This record gives sequence, C-alpha cells and structure tokens, in this order.
Amino acid sequence: MQKKIESFFKPPQVPKFAMPSSYFNDLSDDTSVKQPLKIQIKYTREALDSLQSARIREDCGLIGEEELNEGRGNREKLKIVRRKEKVLNKKRSYAQFHLELGQSDFLLHTCKICGIKYAKGDEADEKIHITFHKNYTIGIPFKGWRHEREIHLATLKRDRIVLVLNSDPPAQRKKVQEVVRMMEIELGDGWIFHENCKVYLFISCHRIAGCMVVEPITTAYRIFSRSVDKAPDDVDVKNVKQRPSVLQFGEICFHREVAKKHRSSEATDSKLLGSILCEEEATPASCGVRAIWVSPSNRRKHIATHLLDAVRQSFNEDHVLGPTALAFSQPTSAGKALASKYTGTESFLVY
Repeated sequence: MQKKIESFFKPPQVPKFAMPSSYFNDLSDDTSVKQPLKIQIKYTREALDSLQSARIREDCGLIGEEELNEGRGNREKLKIVRRKEKVLNKKRSYAQFHLELGQSDFLLHTCKICGIKYAKGDEADEKIHITFHKNYTIGIPFKGWRHEREIHLATLKRDRIVLVLNSDPPAQRKKVQEVVRMMEIELGDGWIFHENCKVYLFISCHRIAGCMVVEPITTAYRIFSRSVDKAPDDVDVKNVKQRPSVLQFGEICFHREVAKKHRSSEATDSKLLGSILCEEEATPASCGVRAIWVSPSNRRKHIATHLLDAVRQSFNEDHVLGPTALAFSQPTSAGKALASKYTGTESFLVY
C-alpha cells in the first residue's frame, strides 16, 4: 500500500512550556486591552560609612548634632590610623656618619690657620675649605690681564707689581674686591678700600701674594720715638734642654738631647706693643699707606718692602717720594716694625 505524503515530513514539536490560561482568555476576549509587561530591576548600593549615614539621617530629622560630630571624628581617626600605617611601612635608613661624643666642634670645625668654619665629612664643605685655605696661605689665583699697569722695579726679576685704579675695567676692580675680602680677615672689614684708593698687587707664580692700599692725604702727624720700640736684631735666645730620650736597640743604648732656640715672648711683646703718642703739630704729607697684607707663606720675603718702593716711585708722576714721606694708618705691631725699619727712624708719620 502506498504511503501518504504526510509520512515523509516530521510532525511539528509542541513547546514544552505551557502558556497561562489567562493569556488565552485575553486573546479570546475582543474587548480586553493588552497590558504592558513589567520588567523587574534589582538595585545594589555600597554600604555608607558612619558619617554619610549620619548626614542622611540628619536631613530626615532622625539624628542630632552630637551624633553627627561623633561620626565625623571616627572618620578622621580612621584617616590618621591609615597615615600611620603608611609611615610605618616605609623603609628607614639608619646610616650614621659621625659619632657625637661631646666634641666642642662637632657641627662646625674652625681651621686654625685660615679661620674658616666647615663641616668635617661633608665633601662640599671640605672642598671649599681646601680651596680657600690654599688661596689664603699661598695667594689668590691671578691669570693676568691684557692691559696691565705694571710698575717696573730693578730689584724684581720674575715677579711683578700691578697698579689698579678705580677707573680700570670691571674685571680688574672685581679682582681687587676679592683681595680686599681676604685682607679683611686679619685687618677687619669695612674700612680698607674706597673709591680714591690706589691698589698695588704683588704677583708671584700666577698668584697675588701681597697687596698694598694707599690714598692721597694732605697732613699727617709725627709720632714720638719713645712710643714705638723697635724690635732689636739681637733678640733674647734661650736654650731649652729637654729630658734625655733613650733609644735602645738590643744591648746598645743611644742617649739624645735636643736643644731648641726660640724668641723670648716677653721681650718681643714689650718691644712691639705699646700706645702711639703723636705730636700736636701736623706735618704736610701726600701719600698715606692705608693697609698692607702679605699671604702667610710669602712673608719674610721682602714683599712689603717691594710694594713700598713701587708706591714711592709711581704715586706722584712728577717726582719720587722719600721713605720718610710715607704716612701709615692704624699700624699694628708688625706694621710698626715695618714702618720703623723702612723709614729708618722711630719717628715716622701716621694719620
């Protein structure tokens, strides 16, 4: 028997879910109106802290001001705790460079020679001290200028003396200010240099080893010879014998005695120190030596004498000044000895 054509096709599958009866009733009812489908939405929110919840309750009138302040304080405490936790978690360095054991110069050390204060162990401070110490003891570096006003002296061969005026270029005046600051360490600040001064620089081995500042004057006063005691050539010398030292090498013993010679401090101070007494009558003068400075390592080399010779030769264009025509301002003990020796008299001029 021949099969029907329907047997070659699969029957339609019935959906497994069943529609509600109310749905078919609505379809059959021509007068009913379709209602919109309702979509359910789920809201989630984070939990509020004590301060935010307190503010909301305050707006609704369910909380007082005291409870609000309490919530604010709890939040600030929480921030402080978190900050402390962050600080404690940081890595700390416990490196110690120096030990403080009651030293008087623990923070700053003062150099006994140049007088500068610096921090030991600090590379920058120690580098500055080394540079300044070298400039103070040996002299300030000087590369030279294209146009120099050199004072020629027959007694100088390798070294030279340069004169600087206030009308010279700024580079030369700047170098003079640097030298004046070095002079102020020993002679005091604020009085050495002014616009009318002439500055004589002693150049040796590309360094300024000495400086003399002079100025024009009109009058000076001669001091009494008894007010300045010149240091004599034969200063008292004492022979001091130390305790004998024994050097033993096996069975052989060596006894050594050392004799040192030094100047009597009492005799030297009595010869150099003392008040200066001047005559009441003024004496005409034209050149005043305001300040003299020589670097410590170049002293006792007649540098001050060469500077005085250059001043006498070049201060006045028309004539050379005599040694006794120079007047000295505020001479120290060493300045008294220099002035007395150079002028050849103990009654030199001061102003």
